[in-house]
Amino acid sequence: MTVAVYDRFLERAAHWGFDSARLRQHLRTAFAACLAVLAAWALGLEHPQWAGMTVWAASQPLRGQLLEKSFFRTTGTVVGTAAGIGLVLLAHGDLLWLVTGLALWLGLCAGLGNLQRGFASYGTMLSGYSAAMVALLDAGHPEHVYALGWDRLFTGLTGVAAALVVGWLFTPVGGEIPGNDQVRRLCARLLRDIAAAARGQAGFSRQALAERLSAMAVIEEGLDPHAAGSQRSRRAVRALRRLINTQISALLWLRDDASQQRGAHFTPAQATTLAEALEQAALALETQSLPQSSVDQLARAGAAAAGWGAAQGLIENLRLALHAHLVASTDEPLSPQHRARQLPVVLHRDWVGARRAALRAALAVFIVGMVWVLTGWSGGIYMLLGLSIMITVFSSFENPAFTMRYVTAGQALGVFVALACQWLAWPFAHSQLQMVLWMMPFIVLGALLFSHRRTMLSGYDCNMVLLLLLSPHYPQTGTLLHSLALGFAVVTGPLAGWATYRFLLPVTLQGRLQALRAMMVHEIQDMAARPLATRDASADERTQRVWRARLYHRLLRLVRTAEKAGAQQAQAAADCGLAALRVGKSVYLLQTLSRDGSLGESTARCVHSALLRLQRLQSAPAKALPLLEAVGRRIAPQAPEKALLLQQAAQDIARHPEFFAARA
Repeated sequence: MTVAVYDRFLERAAHWGFDSARLRQHLRTAFAACLAVLAAWALGLEHPQWAGMTVWAASQPLRGQLLEKSFFRTTGTVVGTAAGIGLVLLAHGDLLWLVTGLALWLGLCAGLGNLQRGFASYGTMLSGYSAAMVALLDAGHPEHVYALGWDRLFTGLTGVAAALVVGWLFTPVGGEIPGNDQVRRLCARLLRDIAAAARGQAGFSRQALAERLSAMAVIEEGLDPHAAGSQRSRRAVRALRRLINTQISALLWLRDDASQQRGAHFTPAQATTLAEALEQAALALETQSLPQSSVDQLARAGAAAAGWGAAQGLIENLRLALHAHLVASTDEPLSPQHRARQLPVVLHRDWVGARRAALRAALAVFIVGMVWVLTGWSGGIYMLLGLSIMITVFSSFENPAFTMRYVTAGQALGVFVALACQWLAWPFAHSQLQMVLWMMPFIVLGALLFSHRRTMLSGYDCNMVLLLLLSPHYPQTGTLLHSLALGFAVVTGPLAGWATYRFLLPVTLQGRLQALRAMMVHEIQDMAARPLATRDASADERTQRVWRARLYHRLLRLVRTAEKAGAQQAQAAADCGLAALRVGKSVYLLQTLSRDGSLGESTARCVHSALLRLQRLQSAPAKALPLLEAVGRRIAPQAPEKALLLQQAAQDIARHPEFFAARA
């Protein structure tokens, strides 16, 4: 009966503007937060409301995500608490040294967090502002720092425990990765394209290629959360990324080389057999829930592709990647030879953004901290604490200055709800327990705000500020004016964060797009600067595959970021990214030629000059064109396909000079 009433309530709530799925999750989280606050009070902790904040921070919609975020939440809290105690002890009451140390620590956490992914990044940034909570909230009494540190640690652990217990009971187990079906459909389309190319039919357009890359970029962007919680989940996501990389490689081959590599050794009968096998594999991917037969059809297609240039190896790579993807969610092992032949998964790291995030966080915290030290404003502690959270957690967002408007609105709403609890409910409390109990309806109210379509973007910050301000100490001290001043100080935190992101090393989509361009070109320069000096050909091949995999991932990020910046930029980004991949292939070809002892002396010098020029590609892209063309002319009689690649790379640089001159 109770369940039926609850379901009817959720159904009715949808008509009132609530998102039913979010309301169910957030009511569950609110219950866990109430449980955590009550447990922390029962344990005698001084700030039981911090346990509720931890619950809201740790809550996740799936068990694996809940488990992993709880782990990094605990780790970040422990490290941050230790760092905060260390800062207070080192400063020894000197606020200038405290602010300086805190600025350096937050800068370090912001920089490292921008280099990491998923919940590991969250844990690193959490350790930054956890240190700020310990170091700032009792800055006037350094002798109490150990007590505050233990309180922060145990309230955090209490919140994590409550979130885990309630979440584990009511949170569903993660199912299949949402991108699986889309990637399989894209793979089926690719197999049909290869079949069409085998029959001699025309390839696809630049726009179609950009659309494929865009679809893959959207899928790849959402994969990180689904890798959380288990080795099997990580293996499944890694296999899906590997299948995406293999498809990109095949798309590039279809665009550039498929028609040129059809020789006399590839007969019409082979073409027919190959096309039929590929179409059968595509049909299995499109119609079967467990399309294992597609792997067998690809093995048949690979045998039929003998004599068609690189087609046989490419189809074999697709077969291996598809097989690994299909068995990733099972316990079936892959042979060492199978793993060795697959394309690696190498993810982009935003070194430029990390460096800027570290510098921005350190400067912002130091400047605002100095304002607090020089003015002596008591509310400056909460302003600096709020800024510490804003300048770390949101530094990896694509447009944090825009996000700050919702954060500011949410924190202002949280201040309003907290004031209502403090001055409309708590005056009727006759003990600390009653104060704790009176908090709970307002925590549930925060869950409702977090679930309504008009306030959901601000709901999280509302709940966090609500619990930050509700410190249940009986009897209640202070005045309404003091509470208003404290609420104002809290709201200045996101305002300071907005000003920082807007004016101090600004973060914009265009800036991130420019940084991606620069890093792709810098990768090409690094490839040209690192000779293949080893005698181990397999090691050289692995190095080249790593470079290529990293460029593939950056290509997807480039396309996705350009799409968010404006639909018109997506096509141009795809063209530029594909040009970078072709130039990267030409660099590897030049590295291989540089080790070819059969080249004439003048040709070897020309190859060496081209590599030296490509090491400084950003400074003057046009100067690389004649050198690439010259090498192409010299090797054309012996290797026309390699010469064509160098000529195409020169044309790509000529068509996109601004891209290859991009600097972060």
